[in-house]
Amino acid sequence: MQTPHREDPGRPARESNPGPPRCEATALPTTPPCRPESNLTLLIFYIHRASGINRMSVGFIGAGQLAHALVKGFTAAGVIAAHRITASSPDTNLPTVAELRKMGVNFTISNKEATHKSDVLFLAVKPHIIPFVLDEIGPDIEDRHLIVSCAAGVTISSIEKKLLQYRADPKVMRCMTNTPVVVREGATVYATGTHAEVEDGKLLEQLMASVGFCTEVEEDLIDAVTGLSGSGPAYAFTALDALADGGVKMGLPRRLAVRLGAQALLGAAKMLLDSEEHPGELKDQVCSPGGASIHALHLLESGGFRSLLINAVEASCIRTRELQFLADQEKISPAAIKKTTLDKVLQQPGISATSVATKNRVNLFNNRSGVKKV
Repeated sequence: MQTPHREDPGRPARESNPGPPRCEATALPTTPPCRPESNLTLLIFYIHRASGINRMSVGFIGAGQLAHALVKGFTAAGVIAAHRITASSPDTNLPTVAELRKMGVNFTISNKEATHKSDVLFLAVKPHIIPFVLDEIGPDIEDRHLIVSCAAGVTISSIEKKLLQYRADPKVMRCMTNTPVVVREGATVYATGTHAEVEDGKLLEQLMASVGFCTEVEEDLIDAVTGLSGSGPAYAFTALDALADGGVKMGLPRRLAVRLGAQALLGAAKMLLDSEEHPGELKDQVCSPGGASIHALHLLESGGFRSLLINAVEASCIRTRELQFLADQEKISPAAIKKTTLDKVLQQPGISATSVATKNRVNLFNNRSGVKKV
């Protein structure tokens, strides 16, 4: 009798039954996903088929990481076929462009072409690029178009103001999502513009709910959402990298350390979402009196762990507001915006802090010396 093969603990275990092949990204969503992960997957598919959402055309101005993540999520969920998606970018050498082409997405260097071929048009470019994009595609916007901005800090009113030069009632919405939409575990919020209808909000929510959690919020909350869940994956990956380093320091193989750390975060998140308990209560359940976990938490608290996370969310939120303010300054070139800060800008003649709008009584220049808070 042969001795069973033992897997290297540093390698992930192989699947004993790989099952049927996965759906191709270009498969038409006229049949259910071939490997539904749950009954919810099938329910989402049939709802979309009944509503006709999978007969729409979707466009992306910008073909970077966000566009790639959303396309992959939409096609995996079966709500939009790849051949109904068009993405545009002047840079044809982006790695994501090659990936989109492999998936069967229509790619073009023309923003106008992407607009013509789309019913729902996502603006997935940097905030300082938005005004130039709107000037380019504005004359091509029609009644059927729903414009969805994913640009951090760019307000609905600023987009509407631009588009009103070309048509009387542009339908604009703003959303903030994150990269886990690629595995259909995204966190998305959206706000509705002046001319968008209730049905438009339902349509966007159907789309985004197919790739994770989605809910409507007041627009003045979206900058804070950017700081929390928009940037959140970066915090999680940094924490996971550090956890894995700790495991390696104590002797674990790197791949096993990463896998265990990722599973710990995944399991903790699922426990929280599946319960009605406060995160602090779940934390207390892990920490036994005098045990290893409470000693580890004491060290984290001594290092200001909570304050660092709170400050990170705040910094991301404020930078989001900075980017919009900087984009509004005609004296600053688009190329310089991502390299500058408000501290530097305020030193330039003709720019005043008093022109900055406030949200929820929190000034954009929060914690900056020499600038009066409101």
